[in-house]
Amino acid sequence: MTAALAGRRLLVSAGPTFEDIDPVRFIGNRSSGKMGFAVADAAARRGAEVLLVAGPVHLATPAGVQRVDVRSAEQMRAAVLAALPVDAYIGAAAVADWRPRAIAPNKMKKTAGVDTLALELVRTPDILAEVAAHAARPALVVGFAAETEDVERYARGKLAAKQLDLIAANRVGVAGAGFESDDNLLTVFGRDGLARELGPAPKIQLADALLDLIAERLS
Repeated sequence: MTAALAGRRLLVSAGPTFEDIDPVRFIGNRSSGKMGFAVADAAARRGAEVLLVAGPVHLATPAGVQRVDVRSAEQMRAAVLAALPVDAYIGAAAVADWRPRAIAPNKMKKTAGVDTLALELVRTPDILAEVAAHAARPALVVGFAAETEDVERYARGKLAAKQLDLIAANRVGVAGAGFESDDNLLTVFGRDGLARELGPAPKIQLADALLDLIAERLS
């Protein structure tokens, strides 16, 4: 039996962000948004009031979920902060770490004899850390860490540095898990000492298992 979340307000961010280079090109990543959408769906089915801030993805809005579409990290930040206060924030989005310092107003053309292009990149806002330090901090702030190596070390470091309550970590680049897959394998770490492996399983089942942990802590 899954724990209910009736009367709780949950904020979920999902998908990638696209950071424009010019009107036709951007920096992005392979996040499909499926994990975050599964979390939003599962939370709504448990009776929560759910706001989903979605990057550019091709997924249907789960029933009973309010959705805000954004493109860039800065737009996602603005939408997330505008939604506070909430009981819990689940930052499942794969927010780009970098964006071009300046967006070219017109399409950047190739020049004869020039074989390289240099882009100056600057850091994007750290949405998770900002929410965790906010005056209207949710009772629970949950992050995700998609890593290619040393998953536990990087996830625990992110958990501590950003002052999160829980972090769900997974290794990308593994067949049948991670970006674009319908299945995943998560290890959830908590600042209360929790270390629990979830899956491998379909992302909707993992969402329910993660929400069990969230509901326990909210209660």
